[in-house]
Amino acid sequence: MPYRRWASILALVPALGLAQSIPPATEARIANLEAAVKSAQSAGDNAWMLVSAALVLMMTGPGLALFYAGLVRRKNVLSTMMHSFSLMAVVTVVWAIVGYSLAFGEGLPFIGDLRYMFLNGVGSAPNADYAATIPQQTFMIYQLMFAIITPALISGAFAERMRFSAMLLFTVLWLLIVYLPLAHMVWGKGGFLNAFSGGKIPTFDFAGGTVVHITSGVSALVCALYLGKRKGYMSEPMKPHSLVISVIGACLLWVGWFGFNAGSALAASSLATSAFVATHFGAAAATLGWMLAEWIKNGKPSVLGAISGAVAGLVAITPASGFVQPFPALLIGFVAGVGCFLMVTAVKSKFKYDDTLDAFGVHGAGGTIGAMLTGVFATNAVNDSLKDAGGKLLPLGLVDGNPGQVWNQLLGVLISWVLAIVGTLLILKICDVVLKVRVSAEEELEGLDVSMHGEEGYTLES
Repeated sequence: MPYRRWASILALVPALGLAQSIPPATEARIANLEAAVKSAQSAGDNAWMLVSAALVLMMTGPGLALFYAGLVRRKNVLSTMMHSFSLMAVVTVVWAIVGYSLAFGEGLPFIGDLRYMFLNGVGSAPNADYAATIPQQTFMIYQLMFAIITPALISGAFAERMRFSAMLLFTVLWLLIVYLPLAHMVWGKGGFLNAFSGGKIPTFDFAGGTVVHITSGVSALVCALYLGKRKGYMSEPMKPHSLVISVIGACLLWVGWFGFNAGSALAASSLATSAFVATHFGAAAATLGWMLAEWIKNGKPSVLGAISGAVAGLVAITPASGFVQPFPALLIGFVAGVGCFLMVTAVKSKFKYDDTLDAFGVHGAGGTIGAMLTGVFATNAVNDSLKDAGGKLLPLGLVDGNPGQVWNQLLGVLISWVLAIVGTLLILKICDVVLKVRVSAEEELEGLDVSMHGEEGYTLES
């Protein structure tokens, strides 16, 4: 008998065997094997998510702390670093008491309920609504790291002129009024903008383009306008005191961002790999885009421009990282690099607002660019999570044949902008009444290291 005929007969043997009853001992072995496979997957996913959580925390301290500290004047180095460091503590307490519940409890389309208040019921069992293969406590601590860095980003706009006490009150209120509602709307079960959980306006935001970067960047602009310019702004030099420190911070941000974006796959999966690749490509292209634009305009590419471009690219690829292929990631990054360069130079110069460390020009503008381009380039070839009731894949972005997603992204961006503007202005008014937001002219002249904390990061001898 020919080989192929024997192969056909042998191929039927497993199917014939399945028609017969499986002995109990075999069933037990199969069940044990399935349990072992499930346990191994859970362990691998959990390990990746714990590492990702640590990477995202590293983005705040030391990453953002160093990046921002190197860009201010010497007399404000410690106060600037203190913003990032203190928020690692303050936001953690707010998150444990009520923050996690308001973001990820079911509740209403615009805010979660209090079922997880004081982390009640948040333990080793997974929450299948969000991440079925890791403990809910792991998911909770991972999301906390996002809540920590977001208000820390805003501090780049009011550095060198905001009272420390007002900053702490501002952060707590901002989390409650701006961050937590939008986090629930975009990522929470039943959220108004959640594309994967019945949202009214399905908006794609894989890792925080709207929730983190638009809200922080736009809020930063409101803070800069509300506080007014620093004394001597545009009439005396206010150059970064140590770009070396800022370069180290930028490198830490770039590495930490892999936890930020690839970790948002919530598993050690091929989707995490795709997001990792897109993140790196976006940052690289944006670095070159900013450098090129600056080279053409000024005749030289600066180190400050290169690291600013990298961060702009990381910001822009954040909402798209789990939805786009490598070459669209390069395009998104390049557009963000050039676009954010124009925001920081041309637009800021025209309107003469004092966004100290360009939080709006990089995060607000970069987040908006990335969110909009996500609607263009999102594809089922990367993310096949969105299906109809019959299990059929639904087209994601414009390249998949869904131009309506660009409109959804625009609406999501507009909602994020409005919430950030209105919420931040209200919070600043409250803080000003309670504590007075801006330092005095004497305190600003002396420097916030001494006037707010009674310490000096740099002495005259150093």
